[in-house]
Amino acid sequence: MEHVDPTIFRLAIFVLAIFVGYYVVWSVTPALHTPLMAVTNAISSVIIVGGLIAAAAVSQDVAGPNAWIAKGAGVAAVTLASVNIFGGFMVTRRMLAMYKKKERPAKPVEATPAS
Repeated sequence: MEHVDPTIFRLAIFVLAIFVGYYVVWSVTPALHTPLMAVTNAISSVIIVGGLIAAAAVSQDVAGPNAWIAKGAGVAAVTLASVNIFGGFMVTRRMLAMYKKKERPAKPVEATPAS
């Protein structure tokens, strides 16, 4: 029996994770969507901290001539996680606005004709 190439194995796991993630996210009820977004924002904030550390702490002495790769990956992680957090707050605000009562406009007072 031949061994499976590690790249194919990892690609298969990635594709399965996409399908599982799709079905899990789309089966969440609207009442649970806001707490789910809060957890996503918390995870993204941890990614930002790691990206800042990678972008700032890596120097030429530690990482060698390829330190720019770590710095670039850190900047990309901070950028993408920031977009994710900003979008998460926008979606959460819209979801919460759906549960607020809408105010009806006041009926205008009709003037009675003077006799």
